[in-house]
Amino acid sequence: MNTFRTNIKTTKLKGNLSKLNMAIIEPVRKDIPHPRQIKKYSASLRLWHWANALIISGSLITVLINSTITDGRQISSLMKEELGKTGAVVSEQQAGSVANALNDQVWRIHIYFGYGLAALLIFRLVLEFFQLADQKFIRRIKSAYFQFKMIKKNRQTARHELAVKSIYAVFYILLIIMAITGLSLAFEDALAALKPLRHTIKDVHGFCMYLILAFIAVHLAGVYLAERKESNGIVSDMINGGNENPN
Repeated sequence: MNTFRTNIKTTKLKGNLSKLNMAIIEPVRKDIPHPRQIKKYSASLRLWHWANALIISGSLITVLINSTITDGRQISSLMKEELGKTGAVVSEQQAGSVANALNDQVWRIHIYFGYGLAALLIFRLVLEFFQLADQKFIRRIKSAYFQFKMIKKNRQTARHELAVKSIYAVFYILLIIMAITGLSLAFEDALAALKPLRHTIKDVHGFCMYLILAFIAVHLAGVYLAERKESNGIVSDMINGGNENPN
């Protein structure tokens, strides 16, 4: 009987921990210092958010294309096979040259997306200085920490906000690393001192890409869960600036 009760308690504990872990990734819609108000987002911040989403999506799509459609071996074999049907004789070297040209063209587009990402990152860093005080990212982290640690009021919501903002902070750090490593690879001819580190820089760049993919998955899951619960309307807030009244 005691074992049965213990199993029930363990199951409930695991369920509660699972709910807590899922809740951590849900964005908070309401303003922490003023729980009856919803967060406001400036037009500049909203522009950055959606432009950043487009740039990152485009960048990831080019990586996907080059790792699948324009993969050197696959496209080379496909060209030889299709051109062979028309009677054309194509050597392995010729097919490889065309495949590499297509691959390079897609990477060139990827580099342009990288420039856009770096420009948006600089824009975001500059924007932080000109945002209204209650809309600054650093200010919101400090406010959540102060609310949780010092005032000890609305602690659960404050801790939730602190966890979400911490995840976003890691995302910003990843963007900075991605931009720096990407620009280093794009200008490797001009940065001769970094050529010996090219392989390491490329590995770091690729690893950060996977972490950003993980963040995107977590972010979308969190927004989806928030929309189904008390923070519904969080997507429209990022479109209209948070002008609606909270439920």
